[in-house]
Amino acid sequence: MHLFPFKAIYPNLDLIASPDVFFGNVKVEYPSYRKHGFFRECQEESLYIYRIVDPTRNYTGIVTCVAIQDYLSGMIRKHENTLPPKEQQQTELLLARKAVVKPVLLTYPPVEAIYAFSEDLILSQKPFFEIFFDADNQLHQFWNVSDPGQILLLKALFEQYVPTAYIADGHHRTSTLAHMYEISKGQSNGSLYDRMLCAFFPSSELEILDYNRVIEGLEDISFTTFMAQLSQIMDIEVLTKPSRPREKHEMVMFINREWFRLRWRKRLMESFQGDEVLLDVQLLNELILENILGISDVRTDERVKYIEGRQGIKGVSERVDKNINRVGFFLYPVSMDDFMRIADEGQILPPKSTYFEPRMRNGVLVQGV
Repeated sequence: MHLFPFKAIYPNLDLIASPDVFFGNVKVEYPSYRKHGFFRECQEESLYIYRIVDPTRNYTGIVTCVAIQDYLSGMIRKHENTLPPKEQQQTELLLARKAVVKPVLLTYPPVEAIYAFSEDLILSQKPFFEIFFDADNQLHQFWNVSDPGQILLLKALFEQYVPTAYIADGHHRTSTLAHMYEISKGQSNGSLYDRMLCAFFPSSELEILDYNRVIEGLEDISFTTFMAQLSQIMDIEVLTKPSRPREKHEMVMFINREWFRLRWRKRLMESFQGDEVLLDVQLLNELILENILGISDVRTDERVKYIEGRQGIKGVSERVDKNINRVGFFLYPVSMDDFMRIADEGQILPPKSTYFEPRMRNGVLVQGV
């Protein structure tokens, strides 16, 4: 992987009274904020150690620029297809801001030497700056790596030990930058898009949470008929209280104010024995949403709502309770091994299959273009 230091644009914290409000609006308001002095620009090119301190744990990564060619060559691997309307929106934002306000989140198998580099620097220096977000109860800290020798060492470590990285969040930003690079090659502004702002977090520093579903449109099928058809493909256990799946190939369903544990029937699973990676979300989409409920395209059908795991049981159950014709499905999180294997094989995950923690904020470090 080819890393490049950059002159970061960073917030002028002396002018920011409420980080939650300011950074919540920066996605749209960045050009105005920049014009009125809410951001400063570093005078020297640096890489950055980035730590998010959460009440339960810390997450440590590295913010840098990488060559967009590393994405085009397949060194940076994707697991989602992008949608043209979202790419158009990202293009308009990029041109209006003349900046990238949020790094693409990349992950890679842990490397002890990179971990040791980060920890040594954190222990030896004070943060360059830090921001506390009340809403998330999180402290975001940054250390700049500007010493030429340290930059060369970190670049060498990534070139030697990180041949491949995986997009965890930011597929549309990545594809937009790649498109802008391709169409601007040979032009006077061609070099503006040859590097991409990224945050590298080793897989040991990331968590994949569940991404759950609330499905609307059960008015065309009775509860009895739905449960009878479901029982053909799943073993169904009645639960006495709300719960979440305990393992892969198990789901929990909330319908009619009742809770059920679901497991795919043994004979069904045997029919998929040749598949190296078999995800519950794939089976849900095909065997329940399409075959039973008639939802053929989960990407566009408005009956499907996605609820990230951090909203918990309450996030799904409250939505289901608002309409008798809704059903909620809780899925077990996709494993990091399955996530990487799918990307390595050039396969695509269904929409909203993974939700990564930690979440980065717009505007905490900005790359000008």
